[in-house]
Amino acid sequence: MADGASLEARLCSEQYGSGAARGCCAAVDGSLQWEAWGWRWWGFSGAFTAKPEGPDGGGEGAPATASAPLSRLLALFLPQGFPDSVSPDYLPYQLWDSVQAFASSLSGSLATHAVLLGLGVGDAKASVSAATATWLVKDSTGMLGRIIFAWWKGLFADILNDVAMFLEIMAPVYPICFTMIVCISNLAKCIVSVAGGATRAALTMHQARRNNMADVSAKDSSQETLVNLAGLLVSLLMLPLVSGCPSFSLGCFFLFTALHIYANYRAVRALVIETLNEGRLWLVLKHFLQRGEVLGPTSANRMEPLWTGFWPSVSLSLGVPLHCLISSVSELQQLVEGHQEPYLLRWNQSQNQVQVVLSQMAGPETVLRAATHGLVLGALRRDGPLPRELEELRNQVQAGLAKESWVIVRETHHVLDKLFPKFLKGLQDAGWKTEKHQLEVDEWRATWLLSPEKKFL
Repeated sequence: MADGASLEARLCSEQYGSGAARGCCAAVDGSLQWEAWGWRWWGFSGAFTAKPEGPDGGGEGAPATASAPLSRLLALFLPQGFPDSVSPDYLPYQLWDSVQAFASSLSGSLATHAVLLGLGVGDAKASVSAATATWLVKDSTGMLGRIIFAWWKGLFADILNDVAMFLEIMAPVYPICFTMIVCISNLAKCIVSVAGGATRAALTMHQARRNNMADVSAKDSSQETLVNLAGLLVSLLMLPLVSGCPSFSLGCFFLFTALHIYANYRAVRALVIETLNEGRLWLVLKHFLQRGEVLGPTSANRMEPLWTGFWPSVSLSLGVPLHCLISSVSELQQLVEGHQEPYLLRWNQSQNQVQVVLSQMAGPETVLRAATHGLVLGALRRDGPLPRELEELRNQVQAGLAKESWVIVRETHHVLDKLFPKFLKGLQDAGWKTEKHQLEVDEWRATWLLSPEKKFL
């Protein structure tokens, strides 16, 4: 301890989250002397003394860390309990996300400058009513796009945002098409807002580890505000330089866009999502079938492509209505025979399409098994090593032997009875969260009476 004080044995200690504990000893004068917090980033160490509180609770000195101003500043922008209250990938992701937001803010300033120029700001000949009409048409187009895209889906917000700002910068160059260009640009920006909001919500759920989604979301908003403020200050210095020089403005835009895309790439690569979607499930299952090992979340996330269209060729539909699969009692008997799982599966070999009906009692692990089952069927039409039982089935499928699809589905049920428990345990041991998933599942559920005793996971 500091000051060379003669201290007795540690009287008590306290600990914040999973950080290092600090002790408290009795000093010679009877006061309490606490060890200072050892901040892991700033390396501060030392000690301070706290006087005992009086009967009224108002002691002469209250324990407080020596870095209280820094602690208060961090509390404005980091969730309470950081870093233990968030996922391990929180800090690198947020740093790169701040960089991309800063670059996007500067690009947005250039785009806004171009739009206002196109609307006639600073031009004595410009009509206020014409500018207002153009702005209203632009906004209404964006609202329509937001409604449509909320029904559709996609995760290409940042690239689309850059395209939208590029259109705005180029709009004044083509005054005849100005209104149409800014309308298309605003349509793209509104699509970005829907896609970005959905993605941000999913990331907040991933990052929050102590049921602190509200805190994580609020601190993300604070960080974004700080970054936008910095972007605003830089924009005030930059805009006078680019005004009246379209080529310089366009060059700055391409520079900021390149930084924006690179920072987004690094931010996404910093994420380690521990729940399975169809793409990650296929990567992990493929590795398991070929090598008998289960990839951990870190390895699988690094291997996952950033663009859609790289997923398995099989078309997998989970939670489809029962009436889409069967039209007769015999067809229902074919789907039910030979297994006790709370899902029914039909495989269309010619189209390589798998449709799954889920029971009313199907839980997350049932959905995970059904998805695994569908991907295993898809693997029968692909090359690569497989376990012996599946290798025999693949030879029959690829040889075109006359075997009904429902027979192959029934046989793969038997294979999965042995294979899936090992795969599930491997997932859990590797750090995957199997109690929830990110698989796309529709809301249809069904019951059927021709099944023997069912089991529910």
